Amino acid sequence: MNQRFFTTEISDPQFEKDNLRYITVRSKNLPGRGDMTVYVPTVTNVEHVPVVILLHGVYGSAWCWPLKTGVHLICHRLISEEIIAPAILAMPSDGLFRDGSAFLPHKDGYDYEKWIVDDVIDAIRQEIPLASSLSPVFISGLSMGGYGALRMGAKYPHLFKAFSALSSITEFNQLAYWYEHGNIEEISATVVSRPSVLETILLNRASLPPFMFDCGDRDILIEANRKLHRDLVKNNISHIYNEYSGEHNWEYWGTHIEAHLLFFDKCL
Repeated sequence: MNQRFFTTEISDPQFEKDNLRYITVRSKNLPGRGDMTVYVPTVTNVEHVPVVILLHGVYGSAWCWPLKTGVHLICHRLISEEIIAPAILAMPSDGLFRDGSAFLPHKDGYDYEKWIVDDVIDAIRQEIPLASSLSPVFISGLSMGGYGALRMGAKYPHLFKAFSALSSITEFNQLAYWYEHGNIEEISATVVSRPSVLETILLNRASLPPFMFDCGDRDILIEANRKLHRDLVKNNISHIYNEYSGEHNWEYWGTHIEAHLLFFDKCL
């Protein structure tokens, strides 16, 4: 593959642990460099290994999924027990704009959406030999990352074989629950647009891949997720929605991410 990035740095295997690799990419879509943590399964004689992108929430970065939930250990166990096929987990930062970039294009020319759908996917295919242009790609995320995953999964059906979300923000203004002092004026003025999840899904309803989302019954976003589910039903949009006991926290996400890995495997 042609080297499409000016620079990339990847960790040295002799210092890596638990099949985690670390990649830093100079991206034209970001004001600086972007980081990602990558789980690479220990397999041989396997081609076109699927790639699962996991997006974090506000305040987070590339290390949150593995070091707050142990998702790489969950994935490794499922592969070792032959419950799912081998899969690569790509866990990028959101570009680190303020408390969160919302994974949206910004008016300054930086595009935190294209960082995910273009650069992250290309960097994985360039730097991880198990991945190829024929590798199926999935996307999921939590909270702000759920907002990004549901939107991008629906908007780019040619890229993603399926998509999902946990405890998802469904409307841009819900970022105010977590932005400092509830002030989202700066990011509101900075983003090119503020699409809702429902709006994006309806715009692309003719070509949607399979998708699912869930939320905890004591989550601050539970009513927003219930409304999204009702609106999808009303518009005859096929989807899977689940509610579980839990709050908007890492305990919930660490408990339920396994179901999303199983869902993606069934979509292969």
